[in-house]
Amino acid sequence: MGNKTRFYVDIMATHPEVTGSCMLVIVKYPDGNATRFIVDCGLFQEREYSEYNESFPFDAENVKFCLITHNHIDHIGRLPLLTKNGFRGKIYSTVATDIFSGPALMDSYSVLKDLSKRNHTKQLYSEADVANTRSLFKACEYGKTIDIEENIKVTFLQNGHLVGAALILVQITYPGEEDINLLFTGDYNNQNMFFDVPAIPEWVRELPLTIVQEATYGTMNSTDEKVCFERNILKCIESGGSAVCMVFSLGRSQEILYVLKKLQDSGELSMSVPIYFDGKLGQRYTNIYLEQKLGLKAEMQDFLPANLTFVDKATRFDVLYGQEQKIIVTTSGMGTYGPAQLYIPEYITRKNCLLHFTGYTAEGTLGSKLKNTELNENVMIGSIVRKKRAKVEYTTEFSAHAKADEMIEFLKQFDNIRLILVNHGETETKTLFSERIVDELDPKCVGILNREYFFRIGPYGLIRQLSTKFH
Repeated sequence: MGNKTRFYVDIMATHPEVTGSCMLVIVKYPDGNATRFIVDCGLFQEREYSEYNESFPFDAENVKFCLITHNHIDHIGRLPLLTKNGFRGKIYSTVATDIFSGPALMDSYSVLKDLSKRNHTKQLYSEADVANTRSLFKACEYGKTIDIEENIKVTFLQNGHLVGAALILVQITYPGEEDINLLFTGDYNNQNMFFDVPAIPEWVRELPLTIVQEATYGTMNSTDEKVCFERNILKCIESGGSAVCMVFSLGRSQEILYVLKKLQDSGELSMSVPIYFDGKLGQRYTNIYLEQKLGLKAEMQDFLPANLTFVDKATRFDVLYGQEQKIIVTTSGMGTYGPAQLYIPEYITRKNCLLHFTGYTAEGTLGSKLKNTELNENVMIGSIVRKKRAKVEYTTEFSAHAKADEMIEFLKQFDNIRLILVNHGETETKTLFSERIVDELDPKCVGILNREYFFRIGPYGLIRQLSTKFH
């Protein structure tokens, strides 16, 4: 084996399941030098993992650079803590992610500051840490390979998960050695309402690859999706009720507004029903969609309903307590943060109302709690007890994640996969999806990323797995 065993990459996940995404990659060269970098640096949103937000199981000062797949807080939310702890490298992202990250990090800082006051705990980081973090960002164009350092180059490839989302190809070289090529899918989707997703270039598909593949919906097929949102909204409005739609600030907010516009354009939704959009960050993102050149389809340049009103603190009281029929689109998507915290306690008690979640609701969030509460049962919302009288619905039809069959098709297009590492999913889901990959693709090797094990990878694939010894 000789030098072959001394040129390798260790990949380890510091997150157990879905949120808090952060992978540490250590490149070890035959000359004894090493480079450490991370892919994403997200905030944990599951309650059982919240203590992981306070620290990293690695030394931030030794991390040379950071690669960001997309702008969601569960992928970028701890970047200011990384900076606070001594990280001084560059943070590489796409142009759109660079644009979105400023508002995202400041909003997250405000939320965490409020939570620390309420819980009498120390703040994770300061506003100055946010500013320092933003100064480290370096925007990269899709498809353009950039040299990070002498032996590492990176290419961002467009990904349908979100405007600005990317697959990240990392190519690691050393004289006299075969290259090690890593492809991180991030949160992956093969389509997007707002833009066309280009095919992965042939030269990438032909590379010998280790692919780190997300598995959020690894037990669901695309045919399992229940398309119900439009029908549910129209049924609620036709019965004289009001609807409150919980949305994520970036991506889902804009998609739901466009769906309501389409219902107006088709005449199915009367323009006499006012539509309100609440959530400062979601509003800011929406304005960025309208004002910035983000590569959106021509027909998506105007995606707002005709009678849309942006809600602020001055107007929220009337929208919140008014009895007239209406549709409210509000953040956050899981109901735990943002103005949704105000709307849900008020509207959950109204029999003629519909509360509609439009995406994934992690265990421990308010959205998940409402799902597990039967109609006419009491539910604790913060420190307030409410009776669940409103109808509560959920849909995955707008999911920004590919389903299991679509992820299998994604993997099929690569000619020389040497290792697949399944990442970003609930524990059971990752296991089941890994088994499906083995059954349908019969790859050389499939591993599961978690906090307990890491994988040592050479130019020809897996060398071995080892214990992380993370606490």
